[in-house]
Amino acid sequence: MTDDQLDLVFKALSDSTRRRIIDHLSKRPAQSLFEVCAASVAEDGVALSRQTVSQHLAVLEKAGLVEIEWKGRTKAHSLSVSEDDIAAASWFTKYKPKGTMA
Repeated sequence: MTDDQLDLVFKALSDSTRRRIIDHLSKRPAQSLFEVCAASVAEDGVALSRQTVSQHLAVLEKAGLVEIEWKGRTKAHSLSVSEDDIAAASWFTKYKPKGTMA
C-alpha cells in the first residue's frame, strides 16, 4: 500500500460517522443510500441528510473501503476490506510500547 492510499484509509477512518457506516455495512452488505440513512437514525438516533451520507460513502469508496454495485437504478453499498486495509489498521502495532500486554 502506498503512502497516498494509506492517507486515504486513515482519512476515511478518522470520522466517527464513517466508522459507524462501516460497522453497519459489515452487518449487512448491499445497502442503498436510503437504508444507510435509515440505519443512522435507528442505531444512533442521529438523522443525517442523504447528501451527508452520500459524501461519507464517497470518502469510504475513494479509500477502497466500500464498493458499489448497481441493482437496477439503485446503488448498493458494501464493505470491501482488503488485506492492505487490515495491514494499514495494524500499522500502529509496530509502535507498541515494550512491556505491555497485547
